[in-house]
Amino acid sequence: MDVRSNEPFWLIRNALPQSYPSLKQSISSEILIIGAGITGALMAYKLIEEGKKVIMVDRRDVCNGSTAASTSMLQYEIDVPLHKLIEQVGLTCAVSSYQNCEKAITDLKKIISAIKVDCGFEERYSVYFASSKKDIPFLKDEFEARKNHGFKVKWLTKDELETLGLKAYAAIESKSGAVMDVYKLANALLEYCTDKSLKIYDRTEIEEIKLKDDKLIAKTKTGFSIEVADVLHCTGYESTETLKEDIVDLKSTFALASEAFEKIPKAFEKRIYWNTDSPYLYFRSTDDGRIVMGGGDREFKNAARRDALLPKKEKELVKSFNKCFPDIPFVMDYSWAGTFGETKDGLPYFGKPEPKKNEHYILGFGGNGITFSVMGMDAIVHSINKTPHPYLEYYKFNR
Repeated sequence: MDVRSNEPFWLIRNALPQSYPSLKQSISSEILIIGAGITGALMAYKLIEEGKKVIMVDRRDVCNGSTAASTSMLQYEIDVPLHKLIEQVGLTCAVSSYQNCEKAITDLKKIISAIKVDCGFEERYSVYFASSKKDIPFLKDEFEARKNHGFKVKWLTKDELETLGLKAYAAIESKSGAVMDVYKLANALLEYCTDKSLKIYDRTEIEEIKLKDDKLIAKTKTGFSIEVADVLHCTGYESTETLKEDIVDLKSTFALASEAFEKIPKAFEKRIYWNTDSPYLYFRSTDDGRIVMGGGDREFKNAARRDALLPKKEKELVKSFNKCFPDIPFVMDYSWAGTFGETKDGLPYFGKPEPKKNEHYILGFGGNGITFSVMGMDAIVHSINKTPHPYLEYYKFNR
């Protein structure tokens, strides 16, 4: 699956920090991670810190799938609003999911500090705004749910939003949000882990995985084999190619990066934004003075049809930006398209689809892919060690 178009901003900005060899012989280890994006990088970091011997492969260059296409906004808010999620999955799972996404942002900050990488991480307020007057009661219900369960939220009126330069009817401002360059972080994590003991082979595609005695044998398209005790799939939306269960609806999404401003507009100095539209729009600034926005989601058909829509979506997104921020000139510099997915409850999938087979998945779908992946670091150790963990229950397959 082609999960993105050719020119995401982060890839252009950072080029290719490092490359790795393809696999040229049969090897063995404890754990094989399939997928060298941010999810695979975080899992490798956790497992290497646990003293595990880990091999990683990717069918393309590292971090060149969905990680390169991410807009790198970090939110504790899940695509399904809290008051709706409580109705879907119950109070405990819903509230703890929001709480743990919030904790994941703090945990990620600690990881960034530990490996000493400058990836533009900056904490921001998150503003969830009503794009139409009829959405105000819905937003009020969400505000009350968050406030009642201890989240630090503030109600912003139409007049208060106007002082920020945002044309909207009302908003929830949350203290917990952040931005960064996830492509840069993922590459830095992989470099850190290879200095420890991780072995990475890119442009190495796994064709099949077979069980032999108590081992898993992963066969590459070039005929080599990797023998391990456990396989960890961190392949994101491409997991639809290997999973029997239909767990995610694939969507095409589109993003733009503006030209750099001499001085970033006040509205974007300390805040990220997303709205109540369906599909929703989202906005952030970068540390080099640009504004990045995304949205315009459509049902995914194929990569060619997705990419053909890009010129039309560029115009639509710029028009949407001008409607929300009429006093800020948005001059597009880069645009790209990607594929993402929505689960029925907006939550991730962690663990083993087949309990008797040591193939594990960490799949953080939707707008919380990065924070879900941080949460998956705790889940994966328990999944491999066959010990219980709340995440393996909340986010299990066949739920």
